[in-house]
Amino acid sequence: MSKRSLTPEVMALVAERFKVLAEPARLQILDALRQKERTVSEIVEKTGLGQANVSKHLQVLYAQGFVARRREGLFAYYELADEQVFQLCEIMCVRLEAQARSRRRVLAS
Repeated sequence: MSKRSLTPEVMALVAERFKVLAEPARLQILDALRQKERTVSEIVEKTGLGQANVSKHLQVLYAQGFVARRREGLFAYYELADEQVFQLCEIMCVRLEAQARSRRRVLAS
């Protein structure tokens, strides 16, 4: 693990990236893009979110570099810009599972 010093500027940038991921709808969109690139309509269909909502979140994800976009005719196709975002999700899932096991042990005693 990196022993990099976190300056206030770096901390602000990291916090901004985590803030983007703190919205469940954005995680749903990223998950929908995990298998392949999709149009807004395809993302709406896959996630069940409204089109305006998906478009708004895609703008944020695009601005922060989580997704890439390409235009083809009338359509914009979105894809993951960096699949490493799912490493963060995996780390959190492992921690949540460990906490759940610990809580179950406490409740069982």
